[in-house]
Amino acid sequence: MFGKRVQLRRAWALVAIMFVVSIVLAACGEKPSTQPSATTSAAPQAAVKSDAPRTIKHAMGETAVPAQPKRVVILTNEGTEALLALGIKPVGAVESYYGNPWFDHIKADMQGVTTVGGESQPNLELIASLKPDLIIGNKMRHEKVYDQLKAIAPTVYSETLRGEWKSNFSLYADALNKKAEGDKIIADFDKRIDDFKAKAGDKLKEKIAVVRFMGGKTRYYYGNMFTGVIFKQIGFPRSDPKSDEKAFEDITKERLTELDAADRVFYFTYELGDGKGTKQEQEWMNDPLWKNLKVVKDNKLVKVNDATWNTAGGVKAANLMIDDLYKIYDVKP
Repeated sequence: MFGKRVQLRRAWALVAIMFVVSIVLAACGEKPSTQPSATTSAAPQAAVKSDAPRTIKHAMGETAVPAQPKRVVILTNEGTEALLALGIKPVGAVESYYGNPWFDHIKADMQGVTTVGGESQPNLELIASLKPDLIIGNKMRHEKVYDQLKAIAPTVYSETLRGEWKSNFSLYADALNKKAEGDKIIADFDKRIDDFKAKAGDKLKEKIAVVRFMGGKTRYYYGNMFTGVIFKQIGFPRSDPKSDEKAFEDITKERLTELDAADRVFYFTYELGDGKGTKQEQEWMNDPLWKNLKVVKDNKLVKVNDATWNTAGGVKAANLMIDDLYKIYDVKP
């Protein structure tokens, strides 16, 4: 009888032990199942945050833009260069001022991009047909059509198209959520400027002037234009110091003698294919006043590319201008 009781107690003890073990195992088994659920719920929150629209301050106010724009339409020539430099191919862009439809230096990168009219008169219907998720324009050019554009897609405007191309570039990089990449591109450009300055030495003492020939008119180009801003950053003095903050000025042949104050004159010709720009250039360069200029006699008259030294006005053109300066001043990069 006593033996049976002992056996019974042992049996109950074994049952109790098994019960406790099962509870412990169950508790251990619950932890892995709860941990993934916390991870799963956190992942969508992170995704929502990264995909959330971003607010961009610009010339027309503030606009919520996609976190990662995929279909961008750009309405300025300098803006097109900004997108390409940032590794973004627009779905639509205004055509280059000449080149049918792109400047030579961007032609290869713009294959397959739809033209949406000219910079001064973009085609709104065509822009809408491209179903953009971001439009980038400029207040100076497109202020009157801002409301129509923003009805198509979120629209961001730069303020001006004068020489300060870097501020526009930084705005575009921010709107495209590529600020870090944009900052590096500007930093790399500034390093090239510093390198040129260090190697050019006394050559930077040359007083420079810039002339542009166009159909029926000739202009002096000053410090507040694309070329002028870059010359200012390098440190070249201008032949007319008072012109540093001006943009440009139409001149007559009687004012050509002012160029005798310059040690070197750069000139470019705005030619649209009708021969008018070239005709203006030839007419002026054959004039006795031009032929008697000191820079002509000293072989310090330099013809450069109108697109990359002025009309394109963007980061790619700026780097090509620096390429030219290395060659012109016989400085090794």
